[in-house]
Amino acid sequence: MSGDADGPRCHDEVCVTCSDSAVPVRIRELLGDGLAVVDTDAGPEEISVALVDAGPGDVVLVHAKEAIAVVEDAP
Repeated sequence: MSGDADGPRCHDEVCVTCSDSAVPVRIRELLGDGLAVVDTDAGPEEISVALVDAGPGDVVLVHAKEAIAVVEDAP
């Protein structure tokens, strides 16, 4: 993506607006208040599940520590 004088520009093959990605993770447990613990490659992490209807065992797509979708099949 190229940008004009006022817009975003890409540097080193990384686009500021489209380089983000969501990661599939499995929910280990719900904590309440819209939070959950999930299993990641780096170990357990706390995320928000406030935007999705998911529970333990479900696989969700996570972006910026926010679950944004439920994935029906495990990765």
